[in-house]
Amino acid sequence: MDPDDLGNPKEVFKLLDRMNTSTFDGDFGYPREKKIDNMILNFGPNHPAAHGVLRLILKLEGEVVIKAVPHIGLLHRATEKLIEYKTYTQALPYFDRLDYVSMMCNEQAWSLAVEKLLGIDIPPRAKWIRTLFAELTRIQNHIMGITTHALDVGAMTPFFWMFEEREKLFEFSERASGARMHANYIRPGGVAWDIPLGLLDDIYDWCVKFPSRIDELEDVLTDNRIWKKRTKDIGIVKASDALNWGFSGVMLRGSGIKWDLRKTQPYDAYSEVEFDVPVGTQGDCYDRYLCRVMEMRESLRIILQCLNKMPRGEVKVDDQKIMPPNRAEMKESMEALIHHFKFFTEGFQVPPGHVYVPTEAPKGEFGVYLVADGTSKPYRCFIRAPGFAHLAKIHDISYMHLIPDLVAIIGTLDVVFGEIDR
Repeated sequence: MDPDDLGNPKEVFKLLDRMNTSTFDGDFGYPREKKIDNMILNFGPNHPAAHGVLRLILKLEGEVVIKAVPHIGLLHRATEKLIEYKTYTQALPYFDRLDYVSMMCNEQAWSLAVEKLLGIDIPPRAKWIRTLFAELTRIQNHIMGITTHALDVGAMTPFFWMFEEREKLFEFSERASGARMHANYIRPGGVAWDIPLGLLDDIYDWCVKFPSRIDELEDVLTDNRIWKKRTKDIGIVKASDALNWGFSGVMLRGSGIKWDLRKTQPYDAYSEVEFDVPVGTQGDCYDRYLCRVMEMRESLRIILQCLNKMPRGEVKVDDQKIMPPNRAEMKESMEALIHHFKFFTEGFQVPPGHVYVPTEAPKGEFGVYLVADGTSKPYRCFIRAPGFAHLAKIHDISYMHLIPDLVAIIGTLDVVFGEIDR
C-alpha cells in the first residue's frame, strides 16, 4: 500500500480488513505477529451475584481468574463521621443500616460498648431478650446467606421456601419493636420496651416447626450432586491463612478453628445457655454452607432456652438519664417529662474513656471501638466489620478458579456492603 493512500479512509479500512481476516500479511508475505494478552473483565457493580455494589477487576487467562481486585466504597456514607455529630441514642439507628441483614446484632454491639463506658449492668430480663432476638437475627442472616448463595449457582427453590420463614421472623421483630427491619429496639441500658403478650408463645410454635424447614433445605442441597460439585474444593481457606488474614465467624470456623465470641468472651445471657460451635474440616464453600446450616439449628437451641429461662422484671436500667421514662409516668410527673425532653434533645453524658467491644455477629466479629470525651456525643467511633477482612482476600481465595466458581465464592463470603463501605 502506498503511504500516500493512508489519508484515504477507504484504503485504510481495506487494509484493516485484510489484517483481521488473514493470518499472513498480503503485502509482505510473512506471518503477522499476534500479541496474546490476558483479558481484563469488570465484574459488577451491578452484577446479580455481586451481593450489593461490589466491583471486581478480574484478570483472566481464558476463564481462569489469575487476579481479582475488589473496588469498594460505592456505598460509603461516612457513618463513623456522622456518629460523631449525634448523641449516643441518636447514633443507634445508623447501626441498623450497616449490616442490614443482621440489624439487632449491630445494635447489640453499640449498646454493649456504651454500657461498658457508663459502667452499668442491665436487668437480667433485658439480657435474655437481647440474646433471644440476636439468635432470631442470626437465623435471618443465614437464611439470606444460604439461599442467595444457592440462587447464585442456579438453585432457585430454597430461596422461595426459606424466605417464607424469614418473613415470619420479620413479623416477630415488628411485634416487638414496631419495625420489620430497622428495629432500633436494643438500646444502651436495656431494650426499648418489654415484648408484647403472646409473642413468646408464637416464637415457641415457630421454633417447633422450623427444624423441618431446615430438613427440607438440606434435602434439596446437602447431598445434591450439582451443589456439591459447585461448592466442594472451591474457595479453600487454610486454617493458618484464615488466622493470618483476620477472618472470623463462619469463614474461620469453616477452616476448622473453633472460635466463637459467644463462648470465649460471653456477653448478655450467652454464659447461661448451652450450645455447640460447628466447625468444618476442608475450609471450602461446602463446609461453610454446612456450618451455617448447623448454626441455625444451634440458634434454635439457644432460642428455646431463652424462652424457658426468661425471667420476670424490668427491661431497662432504672435511670431516667440513660433510658427515657415510661409514657404513663410522663403524664403524672413533671420531672419525668423534663427528663424525657432533655434525654432526646441533649442526650446523656458518658465518662471519658475508650473501649473496644466485639460481638459474634452472624457474619463474624462485629466490633465497636468507642472513644468518649465526657460529652453527650462520641469523640470517635470505629466499626470493625467482619466482611471487610473477608472481601480483602478475594484474590487469594479465588486464584486459579473459573468465573462460575468466583460467583460461588462471593456467595459463601456472605458480604453486605452497608458494613464494608460504612
